[in-house]
Amino acid sequence: MDTIMTVNHLKKNFKEASVLKGISFYIRQGEVLCILGPNGAGKSTTINILTAALRSDGGEILFKGTKISKILRSYKQSIGIVPQDISLYEELSAEQNLRFFASLYGLYGNRLNKAVEEALTFAGLNDRRRDKVKTFSGGMKRRLNIACAIAHHPDLVIMDEPTVGIDPQSRNHILSSIKKLQSQGMTVIYTTHYMEEVEAISSRIIIMDHGSILAEGTKESLKEEIENEKKYIIEVEEHGGIGHDEFFAVEGVRSVKIDGNVIEITSLKGIENLDRIISLLSDHGEKIRNITSEAASLEMVFLKLTGRKLRD
Repeated sequence: MDTIMTVNHLKKNFKEASVLKGISFYIRQGEVLCILGPNGAGKSTTINILTAALRSDGGEILFKGTKISKILRSYKQSIGIVPQDISLYEELSAEQNLRFFASLYGLYGNRLNKAVEEALTFAGLNDRRRDKVKTFSGGMKRRLNIACAIAHHPDLVIMDEPTVGIDPQSRNHILSSIKKLQSQGMTVIYTTHYMEEVEAISSRIIIMDHGSILAEGTKESLKEEIENEKKYIIEVEEHGGIGHDEFFAVEGVRSVKIDGNVIEITSLKGIENLDRIISLLSDHGEKIRNITSEAASLEMVFLKLTGRKLRD
């Protein structure tokens, strides 16, 4: 696949704080690139610079091999933007919103009519086309917002956490819609802090935290980084104070986290040490309620890279 966008050493500072610390990445034509990270990681700042809504303090962005600063007008015509905050006219109908936003990209006449019909179908809002947006649920507004961004068939769609605060049904509709866009050859940059969304739609993933890129790859390649590890989650009736060091004395144990009555232990694969861990707990009078084992997951990758869970 051809590279549609290349980002080189992108920097942004706000007062004394370095929000983006020289990040570099690329996106290929037709893929869904998910940028994953907690609030404050720098995802929205990155998106605002990519959409030319914010100036960077260093670095460059190439679109189809040319700096966007040299082709800013045509670049803006080639992208669709789905902002974190819903951007619609509440007093207008769904159809009127679509006509307005599509016309901004130069569509008119039959092309405009066709684009509006396709976008209404895409959003599943044909039956509400003449209703004012102020009567819509949050999920319906999100779907219409995305429809407004893709009505002109952009080369690249940039979405900044488009599923925040919506119901599960609308979330599933949006994720399915993104897969459909990809099947039609559209390229998507998608930021989120929901791990399950990344699992569902990503072609490739960038994990960000504190303005830096910590890892990049497919979900399979990222999980391979910790394929030599396994995780036990042990729930006890009442944790009696057994220390971390005593768990580390067990062969193969790599990390220990104790949160109330739940003990999470990461251990090397190939070393059968669960019986030794159970014996250790028993020797200290711990009564075990439940034990589960987790396979490698993106959550485990993130925990290993950052030392904390995504939503900490």
